[in-house]
Amino acid sequence: MRHADICILGAGPAGATAALHLANAGHRVTVLDRATFPRDKVCGDALSGKVLMELRRIDEALPAKLAAWPGQIPSWGIDFFAPNGQRLSVPFRPRYIPDTEAPAGHVARRLDFDQLLVDELRLRPEVELIEGTTVADHRLGADGRWQLLDAADQPIITARLLLVANGAQSAFARQIGGHALEPAHHCAGLRVYYRGVRQLHPHNFIELHFLPDFLPGYLWIFPLPDGAANVGVGMLTKEVSRKRVNLRERLHELLTTHPKLRDRFADATPEGPVRGFGLPLGSKRRSLSGNGYLLLGDAGSLIDPFTGEGIGHAMISGRHAADWAARALVANDTSASFLQGYDAAVYRRLGKELRLSHGMQRLLRWPSLFNFVANRAARNPTLAETLSAMFLDLDLRERLRQPSFYLRLLAGK
Repeated sequence: MRHADICILGAGPAGATAALHLANAGHRVTVLDRATFPRDKVCGDALSGKVLMELRRIDEALPAKLAAWPGQIPSWGIDFFAPNGQRLSVPFRPRYIPDTEAPAGHVARRLDFDQLLVDELRLRPEVELIEGTTVADHRLGADGRWQLLDAADQPIITARLLLVANGAQSAFARQIGGHALEPAHHCAGLRVYYRGVRQLHPHNFIELHFLPDFLPGYLWIFPLPDGAANVGVGMLTKEVSRKRVNLRERLHELLTTHPKLRDRFADATPEGPVRGFGLPLGSKRRSLSGNGYLLLGDAGSLIDPFTGEGIGHAMISGRHAADWAARALVANDTSASFLQGYDAAVYRRLGKELRLSHGMQRLLRWPSLFNFVANRAARNPTLAETLSAMFLDLDLRERLRQPSFYLRLLAGK
């Protein structure tokens, strides 16, 4: 049996980021994952500017390493398709010039991106990575240490501090952290890889389609290397239940019959099966810590409720988890009250953005408003550039929730 000061459950972006920051600070850490890498993870596969910033915080060389990674392509923005079909192009950077500057985002299969991070873990002598290990139970001992046990109830490891980064289906987050599945704050999704999709953006913009007969859900198409694409749908679990939506049937129907999509998928072929997954959204503030533990990434329900972004938020939480884990060891205090500082740090960084994204999610109840903004932006380059800036600037994005913004549009200002 192993004993550790810090044990991390999960070697995905949240867990790997925490481990790498702790290694940078000279702390030894054990990382457990039930998978053996490389492994697939159902996801949209988009890597935003947040991801690049967090990679740079780990190591200045990592963004360049990602850019040179054969499993990625650079992405320069998002194409939003309003319910009326109008395209609203939102570059990640206004007036970007491809091939002359570093890209603001990338798209890479999680199989590849997570492998890049795991390769970094394997280079660090401070990190012990244990793969292919399933934790069946977790108990807090009388000595204040967490005990992790296998299916035979045999101990695997004990730890003073547990960083829980084992994803959206985390049993620990449900049973210990109290993160029950709430249909109003949870998204059901499907993903399938296709090859041969037509009319992908020449600068690899990712696509979000808000189709009138599929609201308040959306369909995405994210380009990938070698002419492939990540295609999927997502809808609030509450709405799936209320409307009795069969997501598999609707995905197939949209790709084969919708006038904006059927020609693009006429000769496309799926690679592998359609796979489902759940997204615990950050549209509700939840506790992220307790006695001797921190919840990271999807296990902490930190996914953006409008765009579905989870990787960047996972890495941000991983960085703050590493910081507070180190503080707890120095203070010799792993109590719930001390570790609430982690909650405050995460929500100080992400709270406003999550609230704004929740507000934008609710705007989908009024598709005519989405259509109105998209139509105006298509005819007004200044407005289109403002919307692009809103993607990066939270203060600007907050204007989307203010009636005065739409009144100015009506007045042509």
